[in-house]
Amino acid sequence: MKSNTYKLIEFFIIFILIPISFALDYSPFIKLSVGFVGFLYVIYLLLKVERKKFKIAQGLNWKQFWRETVIKLAIIAVLTTLFVWFTDKARLFEVLLNKPLLWVVILFVYSVFSVYPQELIYRTLFFERYAILFQSTSFAIVLNAVVFSLAHIMFKSTLVLVLTFLGGLLFALTYTKTKSTLLVSIEHAIYGSWLFTVGMGTMLGFPS
Repeated sequence: MKSNTYKLIEFFIIFILIPISFALDYSPFIKLSVGFVGFLYVIYLLLKVERKKFKIAQGLNWKQFWRETVIKLAIIAVLTTLFVWFTDKARLFEVLLNKPLLWVVILFVYSVFSVYPQELIYRTLFFERYAILFQSTSFAIVLNAVVFSLAHIMFKSTLVLVLTFLGGLLFALTYTKTKSTLLVSIEHAIYGSWLFTVGMGTMLGFPS
């Protein structure tokens, strides 16, 4: 019981308190420091407490993963292209067409230094350490999407919160199905890179 209480407090600090605090107006240096220390604590929890190892899992169904990811990407591509076309046509593929080198650099930095750390926190840590606190897997998946959306509250955009909630659902489903941080990171990187490519990067904090 004491262990679960401690985990709930820990969960609240990592997934609720810190993200909300980042939406407040205070020193960016302090925010970076809190984020850095918090991430080190997450790594400690995964390696020393949960005894996880950073390695590629055996027996991954790559064929099924790519088939499902391509189908989902096609649907996302159509919907987001139409959205940008009708809401801000000038931004459609703007960075890709006008700044291709920046486009390549940003996608690399985003995939390696943003996506993977996010997935370690919001999928691996969440499901390996805290999902046990919730009786229902379905509830845990929805809660995961909620806290992932909350992590983007600093952008102060309803559209961003909706998009990240939907993305959170997709990523949570992938993780609970595969138990692979690598696969869910690849999926996250693909969808996020597409949003930047199609012209929705500005609202998600990408440089443009």
